[in-house]
Amino acid sequence: MKLLRFGLPGSERPGLLDQDGAIRDLSSVVPDIRGSTLSGTGLERLRSVTASSLPRVNGNVRLGPPVADTRHFIAVGLNYIDHAIETDTPIPDQPVIFSKAPSCIVGPNDDLVMPREARMLDWEAEVAVVIGEHGFELAEKDALSVVAGYLVCHDVSERESQIHRGGQWIKGKSSPSFGPLGPWLVTPDEVPDPQNLNLWLTVNGVSRQSGSTAKMIFSFRHLISYISRFMALEPGDIITTGTPHGVGLGMKPPVFLKPGDVVELGADGLGQQRQTVVLR
Repeated sequence: MKLLRFGLPGSERPGLLDQDGAIRDLSSVVPDIRGSTLSGTGLERLRSVTASSLPRVNGNVRLGPPVADTRHFIAVGLNYIDHAIETDTPIPDQPVIFSKAPSCIVGPNDDLVMPREARMLDWEAEVAVVIGEHGFELAEKDALSVVAGYLVCHDVSERESQIHRGGQWIKGKSSPSFGPLGPWLVTPDEVPDPQNLNLWLTVNGVSRQSGSTAKMIFSFRHLISYISRFMALEPGDIITTGTPHGVGLGMKPPVFLKPGDVVELGADGLGQQRQTVVLR
């Protein structure tokens, strides 16, 4: 299944994408796509629904983030060797974990809002996992059992705040609009091998990132198990798993986003996003 949410910000309705690429309204089945919807039992209920029996959504509607009420937005840094090298950072021997404020989450095609003080606004195409079941101290072999689905994430970064202002990375990762998600959440049955997904990103039509989850340093299984050693994972939590090489910071000289730039990104089977950079 491809689950989504559509409508104006704050008033999104739950939906799914049918086999013909049309949006179907799930409001008669569930109130929203959130943690309680994403358990194994909840997803089985949705699978039992005949898509053609649901109202078809006509017209050009806004897509919101596919998951509502995310409690914890967890991110992984430096999870591709070539990205660590391009940013002149030591290759980690354990996953680098940080948080993004859930308030940064927006829809896949919403504007990317550049903060007034931003000087080094950068792009990062990633594949994220959405948690569907409670998990704590998970064995690596069991880690994927708590996954409700996969989605595209744009881990937007303001490098000056992230790197040059001390403290933790969350400062450069959390401004409103710094977490576009979607366009939809794709359930695991449609992602037979998450460890073999191509992902890409362009800026103004120019290719900047092209990579594969096959080149992750730490696999999805390892990351979920590792993170669950330090915190309980809950339904609706999101873990975004790092970016391949090609970020602006790694270019010589560095290149950063400016108002008017258009960023497009996507991953195999997970859809694509498009954002325009606007000044706050």
